[in-house]
Amino acid sequence: MIVVPLGVASATPTAVRHLPSVALWREGSVFLFDCGENAQMRMLQAGIKRSKIECIFITHFDVDHYSGLMGLLSTLQLQRRDKSLTIVGPKGIKEYVEWNINFSGIDLVYDIEFVEIEEGFEHQRVVDGDDYYVEARPLKHSTFCVGYRYQEKDKPGKVDAEKAEKMGISKDEQYKALKAGEDVELEDGTIVKSHDIVGHPRPGDSFAYITDTVYSPNAVKLAMNTNILYHEATFSTDLEDKAHETGHSSTADAARVATEAQTKLLVIGHFSARYTNPYVLLKEAREGFYPTWLANELRPIFTDPTHERGIITPRVEIKDLSKGKSGGKGRGKKHSGKGGKKNYRKRKSKSSGSSKNYKKGNRSSSNNRYKSDSDSRRNKYRKKTYGSSTYSPNIKDKDDSGSSTSSRRKITPRSSYDDFDRF
Repeated sequence: MIVVPLGVASATPTAVRHLPSVALWREGSVFLFDCGENAQMRMLQAGIKRSKIECIFITHFDVDHYSGLMGLLSTLQLQRRDKSLTIVGPKGIKEYVEWNINFSGIDLVYDIEFVEIEEGFEHQRVVDGDDYYVEARPLKHSTFCVGYRYQEKDKPGKVDAEKAEKMGISKDEQYKALKAGEDVELEDGTIVKSHDIVGHPRPGDSFAYITDTVYSPNAVKLAMNTNILYHEATFSTDLEDKAHETGHSSTADAARVATEAQTKLLVIGHFSARYTNPYVLLKEAREGFYPTWLANELRPIFTDPTHERGIITPRVEIKDLSKGKSGGKGRGKKHSGKGGKKNYRKRKSKSSGSSKNYKKGNRSSSNNRYKSDSDSRRNKYRKKTYGSSTYSPNIKDKDDSGSSTSSRRKITPRSSYDDFDRF
């Protein structure tokens, strides 16, 4: 089971956050929870095939949670989808979809099975597959809202092959029958009981999707002992009043549900646009429950990383290019200060000689000083060849008085960088 957040914004998108939608991949099938604007494009960018969608689950009728639904259905029509699609949501979802299809004059080539949830219900199994089911419970929002739990059915226990062979089991059909919980009769009339060969059933993986809501006991029931709990954390703890007023959760509410439900991993999403740095929310949530992760768009979350890693690979990465353009530091980049001037560090002035007369943009005094030193040194060693056998550091020179001196100074040619361009 792989969970991929497609949109983690609440109410309004930002430059790098899209409207709510989460995809769940399991054994080649895709289950979509909410379908915000641009959800189908995010699936493409996440590396998930839209043709693999089996079911779409809508939580409520706030526009940001279903605004991408009709575009997705139209795309599936253009792709000549030939298998049925299940859409689950509050009562009214069927009327909404059919009205839009009729208005657009679309003649669907695939069937849509609607499962509508009546307001006032307590618990409902909305989808029941061969090896999984999805249940729904009402949440507490400003409008009728539903939370979902995707649950794999218990898997058969492992067969003790060595013990089975000793008891006379040799055919594949016998192994399958034992694994299915059936007893097997051998040719000599011996009965091999399934519970003697097969271990205890293994619980399946589970995922809960809870948004938009204040703290609710039903949220805890949906999230109980889940592998992954995706819970909204629209506001930080200092805006809990705002959260409850609008029917949303704070980071503390999400951590509380995770703690009471004893989930294995809490993933927070549905962030308000006021938070440009979601790690502030992550820090708060982790104070109440650990482990907690941020929902990062297009980044897969695995229940079995050893076997699932690499199955879904994002095709794009969206970055906020507005950050770091000004005021930030980066290697090899020119940084602008006020007025568009280059923000270089000023050259330090020296306290002696003509350096006091040095002015910005006028290097005449400095040039003359370095030129005189360079000329005198060049004239002194004009006849010496650097790097050749004719040069020796022990060459005797005459000083100003005419007496010879022995010099062992090592001579290194100066460059324009050494003389003028140090900042």
